[in-house]
Amino acid sequence: MLMYLLYGAGIYLLICIVFYTMQDYFFFRPEILPGNFKYEYPFPFDEVHFEMEDGGYINGLHFRVPNAKGVVFYLKGNSRSLKGWGKFAKDFLGKGYDFFMIDYRGFGKSAGKRTEATLYNDAQTVYKWLSERYPEDQIVLYGRSLGSGIAARIAAWNKPRLLILDSPYYSFLYQVRQYGFWLPLKWVLRYQIRTDFFIKKVTCPIFILHGTSDRLIHFRQGKMLHEDAPNSELIALEGGGHNNLPDFPEYHEALYEILHDEDRYARLVPPSK
Repeated sequence: MLMYLLYGAGIYLLICIVFYTMQDYFFFRPEILPGNFKYEYPFPFDEVHFEMEDGGYINGLHFRVPNAKGVVFYLKGNSRSLKGWGKFAKDFLGKGYDFFMIDYRGFGKSAGKRTEATLYNDAQTVYKWLSERYPEDQIVLYGRSLGSGIAARIAAWNKPRLLILDSPYYSFLYQVRQYGFWLPLKWVLRYQIRTDFFIKKVTCPIFILHGTSDRLIHFRQGKMLHEDAPNSELIALEGGGHNNLPDFPEYHEALYEILHDEDRYARLVPPSK
């Protein structure tokens, strides 16, 4: 019996080690682009490069429209690269906003060791760069899926006009625990991204867009975040999944109102402001 227990413990320990060392391969699905890759889009943009103090390198795209009302800093999901994600710029350019997006380290042309801390620090460096070009009350943070937790962290550190969370998770820890509840996640999970902690420190209005039929990040997680943040509004998109919200006219109607309806914005401004 003791031999079987030791054998089982050894297998469990091995699984924990494999999970700890290989989790980047489980959670991230990057598309790597050569340094000389040329982006092509039907609207004007500039390619921007950031060299980080630790040697990391971040590649970004800055789309602009005449007489912009502000800029949307879009933090994307965990797959592909700017090559594919750049198409979402049209959803915001058409609503009168400039659009800025980066690839995380290891995605596209971006490079360097990726950790939870570097995800935050890289995004904060870019946010600071944007705040030197736009007043903070013209910066909208938009976090999609994986990017929702990063966007919430940056919003908690700064004072943007709005925070929009698209298909957000309550925390990365909460999301992974649903499948890996049998693992000691607090010790082996290197990305915990506690959106639930960050959102409580965000002082700007928060809008949460979530599909009711999202099978990857359940709608209840968006609802839980809404319940934790009195300065938030939850917009449920009936029948929406995880990757198809832009296919719904209701998504674009809600997005237009969020970006243009001053009364809707004012209702969520905390009384202290």
